[in-house]
Amino acid sequence: MKVLITGSKGFIGEYLTRELEKECELVLQARSRRENELKNFYEIDIDSKSNWRECLHGVDVIVHLASVAHNKSNDIEYIKEVNVNGTLNLAKQAVESGVKRFVFVSSIGVNGNSTSESVFLATSKANPHNCYAQSKHDAEIGLKNIGKDTGLEIVIVRPTLVYGPNAPGNFRLLTNLVKLAPFLPFGLARNMRDFIYVKNLTSLLVECAKHPNAPGSTFLASDGKAVSIKTFTNLMAKGLNKRIIQIPVPTSLMLFCSRLLGKVSIGQQLLGNLQVDSTNAQDILGWVPPFTMKQAMASLSENKK
Repeated sequence: MKVLITGSKGFIGEYLTRELEKECELVLQARSRRENELKNFYEIDIDSKSNWRECLHGVDVIVHLASVAHNKSNDIEYIKEVNVNGTLNLAKQAVESGVKRFVFVSSIGVNGNSTSESVFLATSKANPHNCYAQSKHDAEIGLKNIGKDTGLEIVIVRPTLVYGPNAPGNFRLLTNLVKLAPFLPFGLARNMRDFIYVKNLTSLLVECAKHPNAPGSTFLASDGKAVSIKTFTNLMAKGLNKRIIQIPVPTSLMLFCSRLLGKVSIGQQLLGNLQVDSTNAQDILGWVPPFTMKQAMASLSENKK
């Protein structure tokens, strides 16, 4: 099996490349930044005009990770050009080149940014909560239409927050906070939130790339067990060999402070509820997460990939 990975030098992409190299005859890599010393590497500016034909020759499966996130750009048109037009352009050229399968890494944001009493299902009505999530949803719809018209096998994966050594974004902020602060304010936090360890996600993506039953499915990717931010940071501290004390600060006060500081999305992501049902991955693929959260957090002190 010959696989093309876009975004191969990103956080998830580096893990996925190593994992797929164990499974596949050849893995090709594409990214938008310059790094030409890599073997089987292509530099591509991902948009509606990208020419993918050279790196699609003989490819069986594409795993499309590359995108521009809302925290990297405020330009809605640019986000749409890369995440929607660029994705669909790649899929159309994939059809022309004889690619059989397209695995699209979307976002749980397509479902929404929080759940109250309910749990997100793969069949839940989409409710994108920002322009990034909307772009991922639009790309999903476009890919499904291409698949329906051409026979290209489409697999969609919507990960929850991805964590692991050197993870970017809020996980990195939390890691630094746990390393430096002896106290955290989550003593009263009772929210329930799903996460996914990067090696669990890459394991799922490998199955999506090769399993005969994967096409046509949407998978909500998680470790399979929701936890509170208190539990999450306690496990993180244990993995980092740090002792912390959880101070009982009311959640409402922390959310109020996040609004005052203009950090509403961060407050919601840390303190809100977001639960998903990821059991269809086991039903369809026979896949279960190979690592527990405790095992995943233990990798933080190793500080290696």
